[in-house]
Amino acid sequence: MEAELDLEGAKKGRITIHDVAAAAGVSISTASKALNNTGRVGEETRERVKRVAAEIGFRPNALARGLLSKRSFTIGLLTNDTYGRFTLPVMSGISEALVDHGVSVFLCAIEDDPALGQIHVDAMLDKQVDGIIASGKRLDRSLPVDLSDLPVPVVYAYTEGPPGSVTFRSDDAQGARLAVEWLMELGRRRIAHITGPESFFSVRERAGAYQEVAGDMEPVMYGIWAESWGREAVARIWSRAGEKPDAVFCGNDQIARGVIDALRERGTRVPEDVSVVGFDNWEIMADQTRPPLTSVDMGLKALGREAGLTVLAMAEGQPVVTGVRKLPCRLIVRASCGGGKIPA
Repeated sequence: MEAELDLEGAKKGRITIHDVAAAAGVSISTASKALNNTGRVGEETRERVKRVAAEIGFRPNALARGLLSKRSFTIGLLTNDTYGRFTLPVMSGISEALVDHGVSVFLCAIEDDPALGQIHVDAMLDKQVDGIIASGKRLDRSLPVDLSDLPVPVVYAYTEGPPGSVTFRSDDAQGARLAVEWLMELGRRRIAHITGPESFFSVRERAGAYQEVAGDMEPVMYGIWAESWGREAVARIWSRAGEKPDAVFCGNDQIARGVIDALRERGTRVPEDVSVVGFDNWEIMADQTRPPLTSVDMGLKALGREAGLTVLAMAEGQPVVTGVRKLPCRLIVRASCGGGKIPA
């Protein structure tokens, strides 16, 4: 007679061969032989074990199988960041962290299509991935696909995870403080903050940190993530009466590039007259800005490494503390803010 399995309990974690054996009323050794078509197992027992395994949603653990066959296992990376601005550095970190463990990573871009997302999730499960890392283009938006109650561990990196999940994100407030404190160390006392849409969580965190450090120097200027907004914001500031800023902290590198171009067109020197700092450290943008742009690096590669090692630990059955984990940012100093040593 087949033993009963607590399916509600099984749903909370990955269904293992122990669960299959208990449900089928056989030993773990017999269950393993039946599922792998090895050893001396009666045909009736073999079929019963396979049927029970299918009914309770058992998927063979590729890592455990790999220990026997010396084959590597696979982690899936799911994202709606089709441009790759944030996901590619995250993926680089994941791959770097897991390559020595014999792990391969494959990327599925789902855009913002729930149906496409479900197709890719099903494909990952069919490939018997041992974990999924969900990544995106905003900290305050979840992917358009339900990743709860999957038979594999899920880790969230640079996207919103559900309550009780393991989520990695950059510490935007800490990064903003680095930027503003650095400008103040350089002697700048009239620091403007030109940033993106206020509806973004990251924008509000950076603006809040700016206000904490800088006080009421200048009102925060919210706009769009574009060079054109940087140029427009400079036009607004420089057209009004009174003292002009001697530094501008920008919400991203695109805005900063627009700010620098607009200042140069007005004959305002960067960094002699105005220091400029961006956010993101998008190297292709920062290096090509004239002068090269000082920017806050969000540590996306490090974030990917941590996410990769964590999903690996979960796949191996190690206990992992849930919750949001913030990773520190770094300030990458280039010529746009002027002199001084690189902050620790």
